[in-house]
Amino acid sequence: MVKLTLRDKESAQEAVRRFRKLVERSGIKKEMRVREFYEKPSEIKRRARLRAQRRARRERFFATH
Repeated sequence: MVKLTLRDKESAQEAVRRFRKLVERSGIKKEMRVREFYEKPSEIKRRARLRAQRRARRERFFATH
């Protein structure tokens, strides 16, 4: 949960800007996007496997260059 306390003489726009940064850093928006639709466990595992394969391919590529 993100908490924001207003500072002395802080405008509403500054507070909103600071709040957006806090939300972005906490990962709430990213988690909301992931949880927006149900995803089967097999799809989650498949996506993780593909991500690992891409990461390994990238590491092999940069190790040779």
